[in-house]
Order: sequence, then C-alpha cells, then structure tokens
Amino acid sequence: MNNNYVLACIDGASLTTAVCDYAAWMSQRTGAPLKLLHNIEHRPQAAVADLSGSIGLGSQEELLEELTRVEQQRNRLLMQKGKLMLEAATQRVEQADVANVEAWQQHGSLQESLVELEGDIRVLVMGVRGEEHREGQLGAHLETVIRALHKPVLVVNAAFAVPKKIMLAYDGQDASRKALDMVASSPVFKDIPCHLVYVGDESKANSVLNEAAAVLQTAGVSHELVNLPKGKSDEQLCHYQAENDIDLTVMGAYSHHPLRDMLLGSLTAKMLHKTKRPLLLLR
Repeated sequence: MNNNYVLACIDGASLTTAVCDYAAWMSQRTGAPLKLLHNIEHRPQAAVADLSGSIGLGSQEELLEELTRVEQQRNRLLMQKGKLMLEAATQRVEQADVANVEAWQQHGSLQESLVELEGDIRVLVMGVRGEEHREGQLGAHLETVIRALHKPVLVVNAAFAVPKKIMLAYDGQDASRKALDMVASSPVFKDIPCHLVYVGDESKANSVLNEAAAVLQTAGVSHELVNLPKGKSDEQLCHYQAENDIDLTVMGAYSHHPLRDMLLGSLTAKMLHKTKRPLLLLR
C-alpha cells in the first residue's frame, strides 16, 4: 500500500466543508490516509514609530509591551480557532467512514510548509479561495502552491458531489501527459467515464487524441474522444463541461513559460476563475 497521504488544507472558509468531503472521497478511492492541515501565517509586525521625542521613552516602552501582549493574545486565539476547526473537520471525515485521519497545525508560510511535505503528499486538496476572499477571487496562495508542487492538486470550488464523469483536457504536452498517466493508473478513476477533450484543429486532434486514447484503452478506462473547435480554450472547456454535466476536470497546470503566461494569460488561471466544478491539476 502507498504510504503517501491525502492532505487537505482547511482555514474555516465557506469551502472548508467541501474540501473535507472531497479529501475524504480521495482517501477512500486511493486507500491513502488523510491528513488535515491548518496553517497559521506569520504576518509582519507593524513598525512602531519613534515616539520618544513627543511622549517620552517610558510611554514608548509601554506601547511596545502592550502591542506584544496583543499579538500574543491574537496568536493564542488563532491557535484555538484552528484547533476547533480541525476537530470539526476530523468529525466530518470520520462520519464519511474515513478511519485513518490525522490533524495538525503549523505556523509559517503555507507554500514553504507544503514544499517540505511534498515527498509524502499523494494528493493535495485546497479551496479555490480562502476565508478572507470574496466570491470570484482566488486564494492568495493558490497559484504559488500549484506552481511550487509537483503533486496533484485538487482545487475545490463547489459543494461535494460524487464524480460520475470526468473531463481530461489534453494537448499532448508534458503536463497533460502526466494528467493522462494519472487517469490511466489511479484507482480514483478506474470506473468513472472520461471525456478526453482536445481544443484545436481537427488535423492535429486525431493524432493527439488517438495517442491518448490508446493509453486509456490499455488501462481499461471508459472514454470518449472530443475535438472542440479552435478558439479560447478556457471558454470552450467550461462550456463543454457545463453542457455535458462534467463533475471533475483533470488537466496539466502551467505548462508554458511563466513569461508567456504573464503576457498572454495562463489557461490554468483562467480555468480557476471560470470553472464551476473542481479541477485536478498536475505539473
């Protein structure tokens, strides 16, 4: 059995329940243990102006001491809040019959924490936005985490629904080949029909799709081939997803050079903003 675990990041945002549910589903499908992580970011402390000339040195020292006490109290409250969230999340996934659950809390940069844990992560599950973000916004750490990790990241953006159909967005590049290999080899998708979708000219689509179809055929994954006409890939994929009631989209992430993504816009970022169903991303 693979000892790597499904890791779910929770922060008390509105999507936390869905993150727990998808993580529990992933844990059950893979047989991997589930770990719940609440991360407390260190925020830079505001500088205290030199007030000694106006209110006296003693007053400045008292102010610094008070700020320190306030910050310590804030940290204690954040830790307690996180522990309560972890307890509630643990109860939820245990109710979904996930037996092997561990919860823990960490301090510091979320990205650095996840990079350190990367070797033991089988799948990372995150909400598309955090507690402090409005509808339509992406979480502050989401894109940097996806770019930093070379493990599958399941981005949750809606309430849990058992995936009955998936879409694999495939273009033949390295990242999408990695996504293809995962769909073909993972127990997660062994009995879920796959829509293998290519956006572009038909002349190229046939060879790209047939190559990928051979991999799925060998793995025994039920699939159908779809060639969407050339155009804005994000719009084409989102429209097809909605029209065909696709529950989960699997795709490679950030497969182009960062400079190209900056100038033209990344398909990954556009899909994160536009899609209404979860995305499983691989780099």
